Amino acid sequence: MLIGPRIHDGNDGYLVVTPLEREGRGSTVLVNRGWIPKKLKRQADRREGLPRGEVTVEGLLREPWKKNMFTPDNKPELGEFYFPDVQQMARVTGSQPVWIEETMEPDLLKAYDREAKGIPIGRAAEVNLRNNHTQYIFTW
Repeated sequence: MLIGPRIHDGNDGYLVVTPLEREGRGSTVLVNRGWIPKKLKRQADRREGLPRGEVTVEGLLREPWKKNMFTPDNKPELGEFYFPDVQQMARVTGSQPVWIEETMEPDLLKAYDREAKGIPIGRAAEVNLRNNHTQYIFTW
């Protein structure tokens, strides 16, 4: 599934979401594999970016962003997703409503190589914790 359009470094593209069947129990989860350029929207144009066989995914369990008032409604019957509605996407794919964001090392050359091959560019493995205490101190 593709979510988009999404911008990455000033370029139009999409986020690639792949249902991943887990080893053992056979349960399936949704994996946000990362960003691909718009010109590689069709799977036929990005053969190297399609997972085959057994794969290992390193990622973070995250809550995806919410739809805002400017975002159109998803149209799952047409395969059009503008924001990640995990419950809706899980129903469409028959997976569990679990959202994992694949992570990768922030390496510019590796990202360029992945982009050229149609392999999604994942996010850096960073955790952002909200710290309103500092904001509160400066307010008073």
